[in-house]
Amino acid sequence: MAQELPFEKPLVELRKKIEELKRFTDEEGIDFSSEINKLEKKAATLEREIYSQLTPWQKTQLARHPQRPTTLDYIDQIFSDFIELHGDRVFGDDQAIVGGIAKLNGKPVTVIGHQKGKDTKDNILRNFGMPHPEGYRKALRLMNQAEKFNRPIILFIDTPGAYPGVAAEERGQSEAIARNLREMALLQVPVICIVTGEGGSGGALALGIGNHLFMLENAIYSVISPEGAAALLWKDASQASKAANTMKITAQDALKFDIIDGIIPEPLGGAHKDLDSQSSDMKAFIVESLKKLEPLSEKELVEQRYQKFRRIGKYTTIL
Repeated sequence: MAQELPFEKPLVELRKKIEELKRFTDEEGIDFSSEINKLEKKAATLEREIYSQLTPWQKTQLARHPQRPTTLDYIDQIFSDFIELHGDRVFGDDQAIVGGIAKLNGKPVTVIGHQKGKDTKDNILRNFGMPHPEGYRKALRLMNQAEKFNRPIILFIDTPGAYPGVAAEERGQSEAIARNLREMALLQVPVICIVTGEGGSGGALALGIGNHLFMLENAIYSVISPEGAAALLWKDASQASKAANTMKITAQDALKFDIIDGIIPEPLGGAHKDLDSQSSDMKAFIVESLKKLEPLSEKELVEQRYQKFRRIGKYTTIL
């Protein structure tokens, strides 16, 4: 059973009433079909109202939903013949980033993404999706390998941010992220990035320099977490909802600012409600994106990527 979020409570309570009436009908043999039909129509209307008017903070909660599909879930659904590759050939293997070789409709591709856990034990193993430097170096190793063998690269982004601990800083966290930004800008193969949940700061950007960048409908992308922004602005992390509602972090905001190239729709209630449908929509976006990028030459791919990021933002030159 899906874990409910605070704003979903009225809908969950209404559905419980429907289930109680159905159970009472089965046990007592009394016909409540008319009442059940009315409540089901009411629930359907309420569901549409709730999910069509989500605030940025509510989208943030959906993006962080513990049952939201992970990179490995999407790899299993979208690709075939996946072979996971490990290690950065320098320090070790970071479980917060997964990657390897797979096939998309029979075509070899390289797939890389942040990986969160499914439960407490798994989250500890995956460091809650927050990579160390070796994670970013592993990702870059796989991207360079993809370039060598002329394979398109598909990246899934879902992280609160790069791990800020002492060990990560000692091993060169900022250098690893900066190197990824530089090297990804120069890759001579198609690069497609999708923010599937949280796109947190440089930890997300280190896998986000692509020819095309998409976001799921309820994903977020920001330079800092709402909690971090609230702590800086008001010295109170509990004001996270207030910060989220003013930070312009939703997919709709990112599209308006030309940061992303498109929004991938989610099933009503979020990606975790229907993995098959969500994966099918994502695959369609990836296939269509590759159709547009594959005709470009190596130089054209690099130039297109360069111009994409040059166009982001607005500024005024004063002579």
